Amino acid sequence: MENFNILGIVGSLREKSYNKGLMRAAGEQLPEGANLTVADISGLPLFNEDLEKSPPDSVIRLKEQVASADAILFATPEYNYSVPGVLKNAIDWASRPYGQNSFNGKPVAVMGASIGQIGTARAQYHLRQMFVFLNMHAVNQPEIMLSFASESCDADGNVQNEKTKELIGQLLQALREHAGLFNKK
Repeated sequence: MENFNILGIVGSLREKSYNKGLMRAAGEQLPEGANLTVADISGLPLFNEDLEKSPPDSVIRLKEQVASADAILFATPEYNYSVPGVLKNAIDWASRPYGQNSFNGKPVAVMGASIGQIGTARAQYHLRQMFVFLNMHAVNQPEIMLSFASESCDADGNVQNEKTKELIGQLLQALREHAGLFNKK
């Protein structure tokens, strides 16, 4: 697939986020012909069903980015055993109103970094549960659940661990191959 367009969505707003670092590493590990655009979800208002029929510009922009992407790549931290509210908020906006789900039918991959021992396993599994309702087609392997992220990333959140970078490259290649099953451009 030529010009394979991946939209990255990071579930952290922190400047030196390890998950932003994972997404930057993804930008360096892209398969040939692929490109990565990272959505800015920092300006999205809290989801409000009253605004669905006339959404703010930031929501319109996100829905357009999702709809035009060949595949989605999430990078999520884990907060309180689940996905961060900012990520859930972005997903809610892009999938609403009912019947206008921008994620519908999209191939998707997920990765995450955490300072904890089990990485982002629970958050990723919660995302995968959402993928079922969103009708997204998830890549199952490799799984990237970077634990003890402060040991694999520098102070700015940049991934320093070569094995992690290699796995990100494998995940992106798997996403591209997976997308070939669903995208018939």
